[in-house]
Amino acid sequence: MPTVGLLYPGHSAEDDFPALEDRIAGAVRLPVVITSVGEDAHRVDALLDLGSNTRLADGAAQLAPQKPDAVMWACTSGSFVFGMEGAAEQVSAVAAAAGVPASSTSFAFVDALRHLGIRKVAIAASYPDDVAQHFVGFLSDGGVTVVSMGSHGIVTAAEVGTLEPSQVVAMVTAADHPDAEAVLVPDTAMHTLAIIEELEAAVGKPVLTANQVTVWKGLELLGPVPALPGLGALFGGAR
Repeated sequence: MPTVGLLYPGHSAEDDFPALEDRIAGAVRLPVVITSVGEDAHRVDALLDLGSNTRLADGAAQLAPQKPDAVMWACTSGSFVFGMEGAAEQVSAVAAAAGVPASSTSFAFVDALRHLGIRKVAIAASYPDDVAQHFVGFLSDGGVTVVSMGSHGIVTAAEVGTLEPSQVVAMVTAADHPDAEAVLVPDTAMHTLAIIEELEAAVGKPVLTANQVTVWKGLELLGPVPALPGLGALFGGAR
Protein backbone atom coordinates (compact mmCIF):
# COMPACT_ATOMS: atom_id res chain seq x y z
CA MET A 1 0.00 0.00 0.00
CA PRO A 2 1.46 3.41 -0.92
CA THR A 3 2.26 5.73 1.97
CA VAL A 4 1.96 9.48 1.41
CA GLY A 5 3.37 11.32 4.39
CA LEU A 6 1.81 14.69 5.17
CA LEU A 7 3.53 17.64 6.83
CA TYR A 8 0.65 19.65 8.20
CA PRO A 9 1.00 22.97 10.03
CA GLY A 10 -0.72 23.22 13.40
CA HIS A 11 -4.21 22.00 14.23
CA SER A 12 -7.31 22.75 12.18
CA ALA A 13 -8.39 20.08 9.67
CA GLU A 14 -5.64 17.49 10.04
CA ASP A 15 -8.34 14.93 10.95
CA ASP A 16 -9.59 15.13 7.33
CA PHE A 17 -6.80 12.75 6.30
CA PRO A 18 -7.21 9.83 8.76
CA ALA A 19 -10.97 10.02 8.17
CA LEU A 20 -10.35 9.63 4.42
CA GLU A 21 -7.87 6.81 5.04
CA ASP A 22 -10.61 4.97 6.95
CA ARG A 23 -13.15 5.47 4.17
CA ILE A 24 -10.83 4.14 1.45
CA ALA A 25 -9.21 1.45 3.60
CA GLY A 26 -6.40 -0.31 1.79
CA ALA A 27 -5.90 2.31 -0.94
CA VAL A 28 -3.31 4.58 0.68
CA ARG A 29 -1.76 5.34 4.05
CA LEU A 30 -1.78 9.03 5.01
CA PRO A 31 0.32 9.53 8.14
CA VAL A 32 0.27 13.13 9.37
CA VAL A 33 3.02 14.98 11.23
CA ILE A 34 2.09 18.34 12.72
CA THR A 35 4.77 20.89 11.92
CA SER A 36 5.53 23.75 14.26
CA VAL A 37 3.79 27.10 13.92
CA GLY A 38 5.13 30.44 15.09
CA GLU A 39 1.95 32.46 14.70
CA ASP A 40 -1.34 31.11 13.35
CA ALA A 41 -2.07 33.95 10.95
CA HIS A 42 -2.91 34.24 7.26
CA ARG A 43 -0.36 37.03 6.94
CA VAL A 44 2.57 36.92 4.55
CA ASP A 45 5.33 37.28 7.14
CA ALA A 46 3.81 34.59 9.36
CA LEU A 47 3.36 32.27 6.36
CA LEU A 48 6.97 32.66 5.25
CA ASP A 49 8.02 31.59 8.74
CA LEU A 50 5.49 28.73 8.73
CA GLY A 51 7.04 27.30 5.57
CA SER A 52 10.66 27.71 6.59
CA ASN A 53 13.10 24.91 5.78
CA THR A 54 13.88 24.39 9.45
CA ARG A 55 10.26 23.71 10.38
CA LEU A 56 9.76 21.38 7.41
CA ALA A 57 13.03 19.50 7.97
CA ASP A 58 12.01 18.90 11.58
CA GLY A 59 8.68 17.56 10.33
CA ALA A 60 10.35 15.29 7.78
CA ALA A 61 12.52 13.82 10.55
CA GLN A 62 9.42 13.07 12.63
CA LEU A 63 7.77 11.45 9.61
CA ALA A 64 10.71 9.12 8.89
CA PRO A 65 9.52 6.24 11.13
CA GLN A 66 6.37 6.00 8.98
CA LYS A 67 8.59 5.17 5.97
CA PRO A 68 6.69 7.37 3.49
CA ASP A 69 7.00 6.71 -0.24
CA ALA A 70 6.34 10.39 -0.92
CA VAL A 71 5.92 13.49 1.23
CA MET A 72 3.58 16.43 0.78
CA TRP A 73 3.87 19.83 2.43
CA ALA A 74 0.13 20.00 3.09
CA CYS A 75 -0.14 23.77 3.16
CA THR A 76 -1.17 26.06 0.33
CA SER A 77 -0.53 29.51 1.77
CA GLY A 78 2.76 28.38 3.33
CA SER A 79 3.98 27.43 -0.14
CA PHE A 80 2.50 29.92 -2.63
CA VAL A 81 3.74 32.96 -0.66
CA PHE A 82 7.26 31.92 -1.69
CA GLY A 83 6.39 32.27 -5.38
CA MET A 84 6.95 29.57 -7.97
CA GLU A 85 10.76 29.52 -7.66
CA GLY A 86 10.82 29.72 -3.87
CA ALA A 87 8.14 27.02 -3.57
CA ALA A 88 10.21 24.76 -5.84
CA GLU A 89 13.24 25.26 -3.60
CA GLN A 90 11.04 24.53 -0.59
CA VAL A 91 9.90 21.13 -1.89
CA SER A 92 13.41 20.26 -3.04
CA ALA A 93 14.54 20.80 0.54
CA VAL A 94 11.72 18.60 1.84
CA ALA A 95 12.61 15.86 -0.65
CA ALA A 96 16.25 16.04 0.41
CA ALA A 97 15.33 15.88 4.10
CA ALA A 98 12.86 13.01 3.61
CA GLY A 99 14.83 11.07 1.01
CA VAL A 100 11.70 10.54 -1.13
CA PRO A 101 9.81 12.55 -3.78
CA ALA A 102 8.01 15.59 -2.39
CA SER A 103 5.71 18.39 -3.45
CA SER A 104 3.33 20.92 -1.90
CA THR A 105 -0.35 21.77 -2.10
CA SER A 106 0.28 24.82 -4.28
CA PHE A 107 2.00 22.74 -6.96
CA ALA A 108 -0.70 20.10 -6.52
CA PHE A 109 -3.33 22.62 -7.65
CA VAL A 110 -1.39 23.55 -10.78
CA ASP A 111 -0.66 19.92 -11.66
CA ALA A 112 -4.24 18.77 -10.97
CA LEU A 113 -5.62 21.48 -13.26
CA ARG A 114 -3.17 20.46 -15.97
CA HIS A 115 -4.24 16.82 -15.52
CA LEU A 116 -7.88 17.78 -16.00
CA GLY A 117 -7.14 20.11 -18.93
CA ILE A 118 -8.59 23.10 -17.06
CA ARG A 119 -7.28 26.63 -17.68
CA LYS A 120 -9.95 28.98 -16.23
CA VAL A 121 -10.93 28.84 -12.57
CA ALA A 122 -12.79 30.61 -9.81
CA ILE A 123 -11.33 30.70 -6.29
CA ALA A 124 -13.20 30.37 -3.01
CA ALA A 125 -10.51 31.60 -0.61
CA SER A 126 -10.87 31.77 3.14
CA TYR A 127 -7.81 34.05 3.34
CA PRO A 128 -7.64 37.84 3.47
CA ASP A 129 -7.47 39.35 -0.01
CA ASP A 130 -3.77 40.26 0.05
CA VAL A 131 -2.81 36.65 0.81
CA ALA A 132 -5.28 35.28 -1.73
CA GLN A 133 -3.70 37.50 -4.41
CA HIS A 134 -0.43 35.59 -3.94
CA PHE A 135 -2.32 32.41 -4.88
CA VAL A 136 -3.71 34.13 -7.97
CA GLY A 137 -0.16 35.07 -8.96
CA PHE A 138 1.10 31.54 -8.37
CA LEU A 139 -1.64 30.07 -10.54
CA SER A 140 -0.98 32.64 -13.25
CA ASP A 141 2.68 31.64 -13.30
CA GLY A 142 1.46 28.06 -13.71
CA GLY A 143 -0.60 28.95 -16.80
CA VAL A 144 -3.98 29.20 -15.07
CA THR A 145 -6.42 32.11 -15.55
CA VAL A 146 -8.43 33.20 -12.52
CA VAL A 147 -11.77 34.59 -13.70
CA SER A 148 -13.16 35.39 -10.25
CA MET A 149 -12.15 35.23 -6.62
CA GLY A 150 -14.02 35.41 -3.36
CA SER A 151 -11.82 36.07 -0.32
CA HIS A 152 -13.34 35.81 3.11
CA GLY A 153 -10.78 37.50 5.34
CA ILE A 154 -10.43 34.69 7.88
CA VAL A 155 -7.15 35.31 9.64
CA THR A 156 -6.47 32.05 11.49
CA ALA A 157 -6.36 28.45 10.32
CA ALA A 158 -8.03 27.40 13.55
CA GLU A 159 -11.12 29.41 12.68
CA VAL A 160 -11.23 27.98 9.14
CA GLY A 161 -11.20 24.49 10.63
CA THR A 162 -14.49 25.18 12.41
CA LEU A 163 -16.48 25.95 9.24
CA GLU A 164 -19.50 23.71 8.81
CA PRO A 165 -20.07 21.83 5.53
CA SER A 166 -22.99 24.11 4.68
CA GLN A 167 -20.72 27.14 5.06
CA VAL A 168 -18.15 25.61 2.73
CA VAL A 169 -20.85 24.80 0.16
CA ALA A 170 -22.10 28.38 0.36
CA MET A 171 -18.57 29.76 -0.04
CA VAL A 172 -17.96 27.63 -3.14
CA THR A 173 -21.33 28.46 -4.68
CA ALA A 174 -20.81 32.18 -4.12
CA ALA A 175 -17.34 32.07 -5.71
CA ASP A 176 -18.41 30.25 -8.88
CA HIS A 177 -18.41 32.10 -12.21
CA PRO A 178 -19.96 31.09 -15.57
CA ASP A 179 -16.56 31.23 -17.29
CA ALA A 180 -14.83 29.08 -14.67
CA GLU A 181 -14.21 25.46 -15.60
CA ALA A 182 -13.59 24.58 -11.95
CA VAL A 183 -13.75 26.13 -8.49
CA LEU A 184 -10.67 25.98 -6.27
CA VAL A 185 -10.78 25.91 -2.46
CA PRO A 186 -7.17 26.58 -1.46
CA ASP A 187 -6.98 26.20 2.33
CA THR A 188 -5.83 22.91 3.91
CA ALA A 189 -7.29 24.21 7.18
CA MET A 190 -10.78 23.61 5.76
CA HIS A 191 -12.52 20.25 6.15
CA THR A 192 -13.48 19.21 2.63
CA LEU A 193 -12.61 15.57 1.93
CA ALA A 194 -16.02 14.24 2.99
CA ILE A 195 -17.99 16.73 0.88
CA ILE A 196 -16.24 16.89 -2.52
CA GLU A 197 -19.17 15.36 -4.36
CA GLU A 198 -21.62 17.68 -2.58
CA LEU A 199 -19.50 20.66 -3.62
CA GLU A 200 -19.33 19.52 -7.25
CA ALA A 201 -23.08 18.92 -7.33
CA ALA A 202 -23.67 22.45 -6.01
CA VAL A 203 -21.82 24.10 -8.91
CA GLY A 204 -22.08 21.46 -11.62
CA LYS A 205 -18.34 21.36 -12.33
CA PRO A 206 -15.12 20.05 -10.79
CA VAL A 207 -14.20 21.44 -7.40
CA LEU A 208 -10.59 21.12 -6.32
CA THR A 209 -9.87 21.51 -2.63
CA ALA A 210 -6.53 21.78 -0.91
CA ASN A 211 -6.74 18.52 0.99
CA GLN A 212 -8.04 16.66 -2.06
CA VAL A 213 -5.27 17.82 -4.43
CA THR A 214 -2.66 17.16 -1.73
CA VAL A 215 -3.63 13.48 -1.58
CA TRP A 216 -3.84 13.30 -5.37
CA LYS A 217 -0.39 14.81 -5.89
CA GLY A 218 1.17 12.58 -3.26
CA LEU A 219 -0.13 9.55 -5.16
CA GLU A 220 0.79 11.06 -8.53
CA LEU A 221 4.41 11.33 -7.39
CA LEU A 222 4.39 7.52 -7.21
CA GLY A 223 2.68 6.67 -10.50
CA PRO A 224 -0.85 6.52 -11.95
CA VAL A 225 -3.40 7.76 -9.41
CA PRO A 226 -6.07 5.17 -8.59
CA ALA A 227 -9.74 6.06 -8.99
CA LEU A 228 -11.06 6.65 -5.49
CA PRO A 229 -14.74 6.97 -4.53
CA GLY A 230 -16.16 10.18 -3.14
CA LEU A 231 -13.29 12.41 -4.25
CA GLY A 232 -14.83 13.93 -7.35
CA ALA A 233 -13.70 14.48 -10.92
CA LEU A 234 -10.01 14.61 -10.04
CA PHE A 235 -10.10 11.00 -8.83
CA GLY A 236 -12.10 9.62 -11.73
CA GLY A 237 -15.58 10.74 -10.73
CA ALA A 238 -18.17 11.69 -13.34
CA ARG A 239 -17.37 14.87 -15.28
